[in-house]
Amino acid sequence: MTTTEPKSATQRPRKMALEPKAAPAEQGGTTTAAPIKRESKVDLILGLLKRPEGATIAQLVAATGWLPHTTRAALTGLKKKGHVVTSEKLEGEGRVYRVAVA
Repeated sequence: MTTTEPKSATQRPRKMALEPKAAPAEQGGTTTAAPIKRESKVDLILGLLKRPEGATIAQLVAATGWLPHTTRAALTGLKKKGHVVTSEKLEGEGRVYRVAVA
């Protein structure tokens, strides 16, 4: 812990806001593998869209908890990242979105 010297006898030593953390090997511990990356909601949407049956906006909203306009914006973001997002209108189901799997 890095502290600065107190200016007088009544002051406490200050703690630095951001202290550098020692690497696990320096602490005497063993090194472990990198932490597993959590799946983001965009990854969840991409997984649903890669299914053969695709996904509707209602299914994507239920899976993410987002509002429909936010979900459609995520689809636009996937398109901008280079994914081929297709949609088709099905009778009784509404619009079904899919991502072409290479």
